[in-house]
Amino acid sequence: EGLYRNASTHAAGIVIGDRPLVDLVGLYRDPRSDIPATQFNMKWAEAAGLVKFDFLGLKTLTVIQRAVELIKQKGVEVDIQKLPLDDKKTYEMLQRGEVVGVFQVESQGMRRALVDMIPDRFEDLIVLVALYRPGPMANIPTYCNRKKGLEETTYYNDALTPWLKPILEPTFGIITYQEQVMQIARDMAGYSFGEADLLRRAMGKKIRAEMDKQRVRFMQGAIDKGVSEADADLTFEACAKFADYGFNKSHSAPYALLTYQTAWLKANHPVEFLAASMSLDAGNTDKLAVFFQEARRMGVVVRPPDVNASCADFTVEGDAVRYALGAIKGVGKPAMASVERAREEGEFRDLQDFAQRVDPRLVNRRCFEALAKAGAFHSIEPNRARAFAAASMLSTVATEAEERRSSNQGGLFDAEPVPKVRLPDAKPWGESERLDNELASVGFFLSGHPLDDLMTGEMRTRITLAAEREQIGAERQFLDMIGVVRSRVEKPAKAGGKFAIVTLSDPSGEYELFVNDELLQNSRDILEVGERVMCRVRVRRVDEELRFSMDGVKKLSQASIGSHEALLVRISSDAPLEHIAQVIKGLQKGPSQSARGEILLEIPVEGDRVVTIALDGRYPVDFGAMQAFKSVPGVSQVRPAAA
Repeated sequence: EGLYRNASTHAAGIVIGDRPLVDLVGLYRDPRSDIPATQFNMKWAEAAGLVKFDFLGLKTLTVIQRAVELIKQKGVEVDIQKLPLDDKKTYEMLQRGEVVGVFQVESQGMRRALVDMIPDRFEDLIVLVALYRPGPMANIPTYCNRKKGLEETTYYNDALTPWLKPILEPTFGIITYQEQVMQIARDMAGYSFGEADLLRRAMGKKIRAEMDKQRVRFMQGAIDKGVSEADADLTFEACAKFADYGFNKSHSAPYALLTYQTAWLKANHPVEFLAASMSLDAGNTDKLAVFFQEARRMGVVVRPPDVNASCADFTVEGDAVRYALGAIKGVGKPAMASVERAREEGEFRDLQDFAQRVDPRLVNRRCFEALAKAGAFHSIEPNRARAFAAASMLSTVATEAEERRSSNQGGLFDAEPVPKVRLPDAKPWGESERLDNELASVGFFLSGHPLDDLMTGEMRTRITLAAEREQIGAERQFLDMIGVVRSRVEKPAKAGGKFAIVTLSDPSGEYELFVNDELLQNSRDILEVGERVMCRVRVRRVDEELRFSMDGVKKLSQASIGSHEALLVRISSDAPLEHIAQVIKGLQKGPSQSARGEILLEIPVEGDRVVTIALDGRYPVDFGAMQAFKSVPGVSQVRPAAA
């Protein structure tokens, strides 16, 4: 009916007047905001005499500030506003497309454009920000080819070259910015600054009557300066076509500066940059997982959370990032800040000491459990299962200690030390259970990966890792990939039925696969979160981008790990042998169709010596057998080996 459905307030729009706003416009109190809003929309607010500004808040600015503060802690002062804009290390990193965390250029398309462009000057970054949008993106290959000398730089024709070359030379003859249109109008048609701005607005808003008027003005001004009518018309049409997607350089340049600043920090101070980036995404485990994988790729160590070493936020320890207690799921930053304050009296001696010193109003039983799952108690209780089992008891200890502190009343036996509590006995978690609990608490695999043991031998030669997908050749149509299912999001398909986007994790990182309706229906029980799978992946190239879809999937326990004749099981000297014996008995009863071979037990003895024991008989040597052994506490590694 032509009526507005609802009133909405611009997220960043601020209007400023030269007198009280009620003298100019009606105001409205948005219940979601602390300041009033105009009842006029932005078009009519301007006509009423108000000036409109958009004040954008960027998280990147805080990342930069945090990184600079962390760098200062190691005695290095960085003036981020005075960085040299010709840093070779920064441009080399951008040319390689290593841009995780770098402002504006993290997407796959941006990375590809950077690699193709080979940026070596600040102007390249300004151009990329301006061109990488629907419409002007078509000019990126032309810009890259002209920059690399693969295509001649032209300025429409020889007659226009003297006029246009001084203006378009920095962008290799491509009209890229609104300012270039305005400068062409001033130099070539005698426009004033004000007239040139009116031309820009008319072109941008497609006001037909105003455009016709501007064409007459432009043509006459250019002819008066000695430009032929045909060349003047050609130039006006080129400017008008560009205006369909015009971008102002004054917007692109500061964004490009932020791109450069974040890239400079990453190239020159990677540890501090990664810590700052993770700090600002502490509540987003998916993003934290990306930064963690990037840290591994760059050779930066990320040390696990530890109640005696970690702070509530991410910090830097030498050349390593220390994981934040506040980034553990289910604990909250305020609670972990209180742990940090409690530690000011000295390191925690054991679990009881920790419980007695923390605030039970902030650190409850769920916090104790989450910290135990994440391995944050390792320095005071290496057995994560025991720390987890003691969570309720520790919560009670914390509450009683707080009651004693707040009672303001001395007890009869206050001089006596608090008796030691006896922690419950708990069988240590095997590696698989430990990593699964870590995943639940941290959000990704931090201290290892369930599939690490497949990174050697024949299986490694067969599979493609997530980090290797972008480097595959154009001739590859199918890949074999392995992973732990992290998530499955199902959506309705246009043709009926459903499709899914499945996120998987392998030792090199995470990746997504498209799953069509038929495969989803047949494999939904396999694609459950936490399941270990092997996927047949179809690769397609669409508009120069690689698209990956699942062509088939099976549980990894049903997949062959290769033609190995043995499994090598490395165990600690105190491993519970009765549990290993139970696994071996279970394998003896395994399916006859499984590939069979020897089991080799590696046991450390005195010094650095290791004894290898070959068990009698033939056993299954598949992934199911590997998982069975890895579930036993004290088993540090299981891998395929030659007998």
